[in-house]
Amino acid sequence: MTSAYLSMGEAHRRITDFLNRFSDAVSSQDAKSLCLIFSISSNSSFLLSLSDALITFQDASRVMRQADRYSQYADILLPLFRALQSYRLKNLVESYQAFEKAANAFTQEFRNWESAWALEALYVIAYETRILAERADRELASNGKTPEKLKGAGSFLMKVFGVLAGKGSKRVGALYVTCQLFKIYFKLGTVHLCKSVTRSIETARIFDFKEFPLRDKVTYMYYTGRLEVYNENFSAADHKLSYALSHCNPRKERNIRMILKYLIPVKLSIGILPKTSLLEKYNLTEYNNIVLALRRGDLRLLRCALQEHEDQFLRSGVYLVLEKLELQVYQRLLKKIYIIQKQKDQNKAHQIKLDLIVRALKWLEIDMDVDEVECIMSILIYKNFVKGYFAHKSKVVVLSKQDPFPRLTGKAVNS
Repeated sequence: MTSAYLSMGEAHRRITDFLNRFSDAVSSQDAKSLCLIFSISSNSSFLLSLSDALITFQDASRVMRQADRYSQYADILLPLFRALQSYRLKNLVESYQAFEKAANAFTQEFRNWESAWALEALYVIAYETRILAERADRELASNGKTPEKLKGAGSFLMKVFGVLAGKGSKRVGALYVTCQLFKIYFKLGTVHLCKSVTRSIETARIFDFKEFPLRDKVTYMYYTGRLEVYNENFSAADHKLSYALSHCNPRKERNIRMILKYLIPVKLSIGILPKTSLLEKYNLTEYNNIVLALRRGDLRLLRCALQEHEDQFLRSGVYLVLEKLELQVYQRLLKKIYIIQKQKDQNKAHQIKLDLIVRALKWLEIDMDVDEVECIMSILIYKNFVKGYFAHKSKVVVLSKQDPFPRLTGKAVNS
């Protein structure tokens, strides 16, 4: 039934029914019912029918004034009604603005309640605030205006975080709100703002990471792992993303794929190559040729793979990480030359002429002169990809007879 065919009596009944549901949910501390009430973007039949009633009746405040049990929550319910009505009419900016007012009023009530019974409802409010802000910004952008609501949502959620960052049972909700903030900051490209909340979570004595729900810990480790990737702290990134992967619900394949999209470049950077079956299972085939290039020592293949998927890797923020894999490819190429020489003459295997490396690269259709190759070999030795020294006069790389190609130990390639 749409608002065009709705009688005033039916509209009045639906609004009264909603008010009773809200009042009963608060008085009986029924968080599940409150979750449904605030889930605007869910397009539930219950909220859609209420929206039609609000459009028909126009003056819902008159219904609220009929009883104190309704009017005491007017600061929450009246803007919530406006948010629902505007959302139904596809006025997304107005819907967000009204919802934020309702959310702010509810947060004030939540602050005054002694227990954390409404925590799940606050989660829904935090989620809806972000989603509605994103949609409002799309509307603003389409009308040629500056998108600003998601930034405002971040400011509001910082206030919510402050409400939760205290003693008592409410503090377990802080990590969920933190994750919503991460999603906002990553979307806006303001990841530096993550530092203030991560510092609070990881250093404040009031928080014990073990207390937080597993779902929130997985999300938190995923986002902080991504931050470590940006900072090229691959050891920490490996720890955090591996935690997220091992604790992620195995049925959530989309989430597993999102984690692997960042974990795989990290693993590659510390010398661990994924199996082809893993890449196929989670549709991460853009890494197939990169892994193959590392196995073969094929610089041309690596560069072609990076060029083919450049836009995708740039959007993910892993392009620079993958580009630095070139040093591993050079190491692998040098190792293959070493193995071939060892088969021919074991006594001279550890002495590799630069001219031989130049010819190997030329075979891969990569033109480098001796000076350029000398520079690459010096970097490999300096960064401990190769053990040995460089004989400048004779243009020879002299490899150590003990473990000339050390395994990577989890350090960043530029460390």
